Amino acid sequence: MINAAFSAFTPVTARRTFGQPSVGHTTPPQHVSPPSTSTPGSARKRQEWPPAVRSYVQRSFADENMSPDVDRHEMEITLKQVISQSVEAGTLDSVDWDNLPLPQAMIQNGRRHDQNSHMSPRPFQSNENTISAYHETNKTTSKKRTSSSLDHDGGSGHDTAPWNQAGSRNAFESRISYPDKRARNDSKSSQVLDGRKKRFENTKVAPSPPRPWRASGIQEMSTEEPKGPIVGRCQDLEKKYFRLTSAPNPDTVRPLAVLEKTLEHLKKKWREEKNYFYICDQFKSLRQDLTVQHIKTGFTINAYEIHARIALEKGDLGEYNQCQTQLRALYALNLGGHPSEFMAYRILYFLHTSNKTDMNDALADLTPAEKEDSAVKHALATRSALALGNYHRFFQLFLDTPNMGAYLMDMFVARERLSALSMICRTYKPDVKLRFVTEELAFESDDECARFICNNGAEHFLEQRDDSVRLLTGKAMTYFEAALKAAAAPKT
Repeated sequence: MINAAFSAFTPVTARRTFGQPSVGHTTPPQHVSPPSTSTPGSARKRQEWPPAVRSYVQRSFADENMSPDVDRHEMEITLKQVISQSVEAGTLDSVDWDNLPLPQAMIQNGRRHDQNSHMSPRPFQSNENTISAYHETNKTTSKKRTSSSLDHDGGSGHDTAPWNQAGSRNAFESRISYPDKRARNDSKSSQVLDGRKKRFENTKVAPSPPRPWRASGIQEMSTEEPKGPIVGRCQDLEKKYFRLTSAPNPDTVRPLAVLEKTLEHLKKKWREEKNYFYICDQFKSLRQDLTVQHIKTGFTINAYEIHARIALEKGDLGEYNQCQTQLRALYALNLGGHPSEFMAYRILYFLHTSNKTDMNDALADLTPAEKEDSAVKHALATRSALALGNYHRFFQLFLDTPNMGAYLMDMFVARERLSALSMICRTYKPDVKLRFVTEELAFESDDECARFICNNGAEHFLEQRDDSVRLLTGKAMTYFEAALKAAAAPKT
């Protein structure tokens, strides 16, 4: 029974390969010898590092040798580079690893070298001189090509390129790759920079030889740039304005004596011709000549004040603001002029623009002497009337504006008339005489007042009764309020 039980099982040989098993018959069990370990499929040979290299790596990461200013990742990259370069150069056993500086020391030395040579820091370039000091210069070179080791004979390795034949460089040093493409030959960088510095220091503009076609009395123009402001040599009274795109040429700039004659000429031209575009262009040219020559005198203030008044008369707020800005700086130098007059203009301009912030600054800048000036008093009274909503007082001041302030008030009087009409419509109902509105809002005539009302959409609320024209205030109020909102809205 036991033998029959054992015969029920057919012994087979265990598979030891990936090939297809033979089919059709079974092979009796045989003794199989173990496979040889020397077959090609065996494990790859492990790299055996010399004890000196292992000791060098351990000393690099020892706690007592770690430096707080050297990053561990940077140190690992440097260490890997040192060992891999030694393997490629075949000098792994010949390097004195016990005396070779640690990676952190190489990095610190490289940083100091970069600082001394005024070059941008490069983390691995500094190791070049330190590593090359521990290698012989005539050892086996790598068969790989780099951008700094290409030669003309197909890479024989003996005839190096001319730019790679420095005596201090060797085969190991020439294979270092730099992260920055601009980094080249750190061992020669200091010499190159010194050479450039000396070359530029010693460079001087050679004097040009005398030219025979020049007159004997005319000297060569100096090539040195002027140290101070230029002095003009142009004698023309009139000159078009051109925006400067380079240094001013003295031959096209008029000196102060000519500019004084030019100002008188322009004043006469303005009185006779009233051609604002021509006068504005000439005044801008005059101001430019004053600026490039750094002329800041009473004449400068006079020129800017005249231009600002003409710009106000023609409603050119752009040129007026430019002149006003320069006049503020010139008045601070106590060179004369009319600072109180232009302070009054400044207050009225801020009323026109409804700029409360700049208005507060202007009021804070007022001196006791300016507050006693009649023009400044008028401007302050106008501001007070608008702040209180006293349109009756405002239009009285409008009819009695000193100097050229009326041109500024003309710019916002329409807005204040709409505001006053809204107040009249709330107060006087059901109607008022048109003559009353004309006198209260400082119109020159009833016709002008009626045109103003019609232009703001309330023409249907003017009625002829008996011998007078009346404004239906109860119905026209909404129209004036809508027109006031449109007038007060910021212009885009």
